Amino acid sequence: MPCAISSYAITARGLTKYYQGRPVVHSLDLHIPTGCVYGFLGRNGAGKSTAIKMLTGMVRADFGAATLLDDDAADLSPETRQRVAYIAEGHPLYMSMTIHRLERFMRDFYPTWNADQFARIIDHFALSRRRLIRKLSLGERAGVSLALAIAPDPELLILDDPTLGLDTAVRREFIESMIQFIQRPGRTVMFSSHQLGDVERVADRIGIIVNGVLRVDCPTDHFKTSICKLILLFESTPRPFPKMLGVMSEVVKGLRVELVIADYSDAHQNAAQSLDPASIEVVEMNLEDAFVEYTRGPRETLPIFSGNSSQAMVTG
Repeated sequence: MPCAISSYAITARGLTKYYQGRPVVHSLDLHIPTGCVYGFLGRNGAGKSTAIKMLTGMVRADFGAATLLDDDAADLSPETRQRVAYIAEGHPLYMSMTIHRLERFMRDFYPTWNADQFARIIDHFALSRRRLIRKLSLGERAGVSLALAIAPDPELLILDDPTLGLDTAVRREFIESMIQFIQRPGRTVMFSSHQLGDVERVADRIGIIVNGVLRVDCPTDHFKTSICKLILLFESTPRPFPKMLGVMSEVVKGLRVELVIADYSDAHQNAAQSLDPASIEVVEMNLEDAFVEYTRGPRETLPIFSGNSSQAMVTG
């Protein structure tokens, strides 16, 4: 589903949060188009959850502002809250309730509650309405969380690592159910996850936050194709690769040299050939490989990917 660009479901301008004098999220600028599936990525401690909590009004920003569906994220109106659904990491629910009691409790807050949609998801996960939430496994609670989030027919769905800790089969069921929601026109999804394969499957666009700073905000395919690994094999001790724009890392393993390069070009190819290697191999990456290689490098070597531009800028 291509992202619409006529409006934005989520915006953030200069969003900043400090903990113990350290900026956990620093000057976050974000514009997520209506109808987009946006993968929000980062290593542990990068600031993803804090950013999402500021966007949903659960944490107050120290600086900056954000909007959800054109409403102030720090003080959402009841009408806007009815149009937004949020699934938190770990799927915290009222443990003393049954599924049936929890549905009755939640539906009173939403005039657009779709009981049939709730039932379809609960039945998909083969859950009895009489079961207590505290008796459910993590995967079963994930199914209930998804049913509760989608039943109000929200325009915006925000998920903070919803498949963390789920086994492969349950994770697939969760993603398949979420895809059914995504396929409905005009719905926007912000999806944070450590499962990069899931993100690659559903996201039109991704953002990558590194040490609290948003370094990537571009179409998913653009990011994947912009980073590659160059493998050079030598018959004798290799010479260092020339200092060039786009070279993010260089690892020498005996007679093997591995380089990670952003926006691989003829200039990189010519530089490799000038070293007279026995062979040159360019390896394309999936999203997970590209993410790992991108986020493992020192910050000063990270190119910034933004918008639809094919130009990667290496900045400090």
